[in-house]
Amino acid sequence: MTRAAFAAADWGTTRLRVWLIDDTGAPVAERRSDEGLLSVGGAGFEAVFERILGELGAPTDLPAIVCGMAGSRQGWLEVPYVDVPAKLEDVLSRAVRVPSVRRQVMILPGAALRQQGRPDVMRGEETQLAGVAALLGEGNRLACMPGTHSKWVELRDGTLTDFTTWMTGELYSVLAGHSILAHSLGKAPGAVDPETPAFGAWLGKGLANPQDVTAKLFKIRAGGLLFGLQPDDAAAALSGLLIGVEIASARRTHGGGEVVLVVSGALGALYQMALTLAGYRVRTVDADETVRLGLTAAASRLLDAGGSR
Repeated sequence: MTRAAFAAADWGTTRLRVWLIDDTGAPVAERRSDEGLLSVGGAGFEAVFERILGELGAPTDLPAIVCGMAGSRQGWLEVPYVDVPAKLEDVLSRAVRVPSVRRQVMILPGAALRQQGRPDVMRGEETQLAGVAALLGEGNRLACMPGTHSKWVELRDGTLTDFTTWMTGELYSVLAGHSILAHSLGKAPGAVDPETPAFGAWLGKGLANPQDVTAKLFKIRAGGLLFGLQPDDAAAALSGLLIGVEIASARRTHGGGEVVLVVSGALGALYQMALTLAGYRVRTVDADETVRLGLTAAASRLLDAGGSR
């Protein structure tokens, strides 16, 4: 195996991704797990991280750079937010070293919008955005970043100027598993196919009139009781409705035009279809690639292995 220069981790709310990166910025080993913030206690972060690095064969002195929820108040070490507007390069330089850990572990900060009436925060996405800038150049961009908490972000020449969070992924999970809609979707809802007619139909409902979303949600339940809406179609309906509402709201807040869709996995096809239907010109980039690029840019500034510390 090619020698790793550093370890990189994106520690999300529900998922953890860890890579070993060589001195060219290429990944040489990778692990993914469900050990996100929600399943790891405060004292468990170091144990989980060291176990995974051991499984990857990382030396005990290999430095590491981490972004995401490991830096939150409930995480490994709380790292203060950087206030927006903020240059992405400044965000990357504001990492904090984890104390009392043998290896050098640096955790990146999140970003905060301290605006009365619409406060907002992010952790992890700012690192992906640094990767977007490295991949596409700085410029003026609107980015859509689907996930547990979807972010819509405005960038101006390498500066993060504004953003908004929609709890689309978390709402889907909560409603599918812990509301009356669980009876309609069944115990294990399958992956939603964007070509399913129910997805497109309910996506259209969300895009056209997002204001009465709670009334529309109950119609999914009623549709099963009165018209035999099947579990897979109910799941597609819920997904389409929530994504449609998110995009309609984001369009009012952040405008239309071109959007950079930062996404990996099955969500990509759902959002690609939804954004296109909403009238956006869509440019898709891989979320895994952008976070690795952002972490690599941070490592070059912060880690002993990067030569700039």
